[in-house]
Amino acid sequence: MDKIKIRGGKKLEGKIFISGAKNAALPLICASLLTKDTVTLTNMPRLADIKAMNALMTQLGTQIDVFDDFVDGHPTQTYSYRTPQAVSLTAPYDLVRKMRASYYVLGPLLARYGRCELSLPGGCAIGARPMDIHLSAMEQLGAKIEIKNGYIYATAEGRLKGAHIIFPMVSVGATCNALMAAVLAEGNTILENAAREPEIGDLAQLLNDMGAKIEGIGTAVLKIEGVKELYGAVHKVIADRIEAGSYAVAAAITRGKIELLNAVPETLRRPMQVLRDMGVRVSETDNGILVDAEGCRLTGKDIMTEPFPGFPTDLQAQFLALMLTAEGASMVTETIFENRFMHVPELLRMGANINVHGHASAIVRGVEKLSGAPVMATDLRASFALILAGLVAEGETIVNRVYHLDRGYERLEEKLRSVGADIERLHESDEE
Repeated sequence: MDKIKIRGGKKLEGKIFISGAKNAALPLICASLLTKDTVTLTNMPRLADIKAMNALMTQLGTQIDVFDDFVDGHPTQTYSYRTPQAVSLTAPYDLVRKMRASYYVLGPLLARYGRCELSLPGGCAIGARPMDIHLSAMEQLGAKIEIKNGYIYATAEGRLKGAHIIFPMVSVGATCNALMAAVLAEGNTILENAAREPEIGDLAQLLNDMGAKIEGIGTAVLKIEGVKELYGAVHKVIADRIEAGSYAVAAAITRGKIELLNAVPETLRRPMQVLRDMGVRVSETDNGILVDAEGCRLTGKDIMTEPFPGFPTDLQAQFLALMLTAEGASMVTETIFENRFMHVPELLRMGANINVHGHASAIVRGVEKLSGAPVMATDLRASFALILAGLVAEGETIVNRVYHLDRGYERLEEKLRSVGADIERLHESDEE
């Protein structure tokens, strides 16, 4: 199993190109199931989660072609997806267990074919993320749901029917699934308390380009007029705001200076404001965002995770690591997932001063130094927090279980080396 070795103490300087967003690409891929025509997605990241989703799509009968491509001179990939007729309507356990986002096939398969069999999903161990909100939305659209033997069996007679759905809590996944189901439903659908994340706006834009009729993009109320058929389209995946935020913290924690090329400022207003409040210079450029922490003395800052446009839960672990290098104390409050402090014991091994209170909050106190140590990654974003700590720790840090990182960060070592990090991947055969 691969590991990552870091020798800390290097100030990072330079430019990093931000890849297409994993959390946008996954539902976009599934949206291609809504039409028999070809859907082409450009600016696609090279990630393990994309490969896992493509494996599921192939199982369903989707024809996939991939092309090497460039965005502003930076290497990326373009995928085309075509499903003239599904050969299977089952998303099996062996594929779904690898990635929770497999549930995005539920809405499209129900809408187009009237049936879907979906294994209950797995994914990162960051707390319960129940499917009940998804299933309730499908039932309100006219589907019948049965759960047995670890599978969800969803069926609909004829077309789904438009409905007025009020989500009991903000859910990105449920909003995406309901949106994809509603575009082919008979009549009008209103989704209230819908998630407002940029990735949902990206999905809605693709669906409209395919012939859907969606209003209210970017708001908490989405109005959908159902259509009988959707068509092919070409769509560029938005830049990954979580990757951009992670590298912004890399600049700040090393007191360096990095320009985040292709980053979209309006998707990162809250985390960039937190950096400014801590003492980092952040500015918009013609090509993205410049994060400059050279010579800065950072002070602690309290944060609370919230649905967009609030502070994203997917950047909580990274900012917690940054606060270890700031003066004073910071409180981190997690309101989205209840198990999102699993990286804390690993940071404590490196000399961190963190006190976790239940599942919801942690007090972080700045320390004079962190020390390199062998640590274990527990989930995708926690993995990057350990990388960040390693970048400033004295000595050598070995991060184990880096397959988590490969799910969400494209060419991580290459990007960090390009701005001065001393980082390398160790394959099992490399170890002495």
